[in-house]
Amino acid sequence: MIRNFGNKLGLAWWAKIETQQPNTIYWYGPFITKRSLKESITHFLKDLSDEGSVNIKYTLIRCKKEEPLTV
Repeated sequence: MIRNFGNKLGLAWWAKIETQQPNTIYWYGPFITKRSLKESITHFLKDLSDEGSVNIKYTLIRCKKEEPLTV
């Protein structure tokens, strides 16, 4: 609930993750703190790698994000 409120205010932390094969952009979040995002993202990146994604790059962004979360 607090994360959603922070997101509506544009204060939440998100990771924009870009992959090739598939050529996809994932938005991972929202998180209240940058630290909590950094601690959590490694599991998500491992899952993407295990599923066969390659050239995984990400950027941590503080913003307001809505659907779609996968492009």
